[in-house]
Formats: sequence, structure tokens, C-alpha cells
Amino acid sequence: MDRLYGLIFDVDGVIADTEAVNARATIKAFEHLFGIKGVKRKDFEAGLGRGAEEYVKAGARIHGLELTKEQVEKATQLRQEYFLKILSEEPLPVFPGVLKLIDEAMQREDFRVAIATSSTPEKSQAVLKSAHVPFGRMVYITGNDVKNKKPHPELFLLAAERMGIEPANCVVIEDATNGVQAAKAAGAKCIAITNSTGAANLAGADLICDSLVQIDLQTIIELIEVR
Repeated sequence: MDRLYGLIFDVDGVIADTEAVNARATIKAFEHLFGIKGVKRKDFEAGLGRGAEEYVKAGARIHGLELTKEQVEKATQLRQEYFLKILSEEPLPVFPGVLKLIDEAMQREDFRVAIATSSTPEKSQAVLKSAHVPFGRMVYITGNDVKNKKPHPELFLLAAERMGIEPANCVVIEDATNGVQAAKAAGAKCIAITNSTGAANLAGADLICDSLVQIDLQTIIELIEVR
């Protein structure tokens, strides 16, 4: 075997449209805790991919509120409770092409597959189970495993390390600006998908697409092989 290839998936906005549920849950938490109304999904965009705390703080700042550490903790906890409740009532369909790409990579001897998400284990596992992703047979990294959140590269560096593959031989699939920056800072190639934000915000990626239906393993190999 000449080379091993690594394929690293983010969860929120890549596996399934969790960003819509994230926003709904956080909007509900803001209204309950702080009495803030009129919050929109786009208000959280600066916090996409950076973990729950940064997501919450980004939305609060748009509405002129600088939260204390205690307020952030309460909001993130309530947000997760609302998220899990919504997910239990409305199972999320997986985005087209995701399971096919994962399945094909896991059948290949020259590929390793990982999940790397800034989310908590509880929240990300709920999404992965709903989407029928076999994360128990994959390298699985969450925000609890790292000190630094995206755009810091630690999450993807750890995923590559646990797969036993150099970051330069990995492709990260992301949907957010911070995730693209983290992948590139790790030395990996990045495919960005426009599920959560426009192509202009993902310009740092090596390849931008509208759906993973457009991506196959040959695409992954060619991205890695081109230096």
C-alpha cells in the first residue's frame, strides 16, 4: 500500500442540517433566559463551527449583549436541552451523498474516516445516530477532546493523528468559514459545502460544492495528490 488517505467529516451542517435546529434552540434559549426577541439564524454566523459558547456569544453580540461566563454556561446548557428535544421529535434527514461517501471510504483499505466536531459528545452523537452514521467504527473527536476550538487546527490535527495519517494526506469536509480556516491551518485539504453559508465565505477551501453527491473518492485522492 503506497499511501493512506484520510477523510474527516465535520458534523453540524455537513452530515445533516443541524444549523437550522441549532438556531431554533438558541433563539428559544435567548428568549427564555434574556427576553431577547427577533433573533435570526444569520445572527449566529460568526460563531459557526467554533463550539456552543462562541455560537451563543456571537448571537448575543449582534443584539448588543455581552454575556457573563455564567450566562454563557446557562445559555449553552439550555440550548443543548432544546436541541436534543427538537431532535427527538423531528429526526434529521442526512444530507444527500454523505452516507455513500462514508460507506465507500470505509470499504477501502487505503482510506481512513474520522468525525471531528466542535460539538459535545451528547449533541453530536444524537445527530450521528439520527443520520445512521457508523461513528463507532470511525475515529471520533469532539469539542471535549481539545482545548482550542476552530479556527485553531487542533481538532483536525488530533483526528489525523488518531487515524495515523499525515494532515497533508487528509481532506476535511466543512461548511463554515472557521472550519475551512482550521483545516487549512492543520495542513489538510478542504472541501467546503454550501449548506450553511455562501461560497464567498468559503473561499479558502480547495474545492467548493453544493452537495456531496458531486464528490467521490477519486476527487478526494486527486485533491491530496496535487501539491
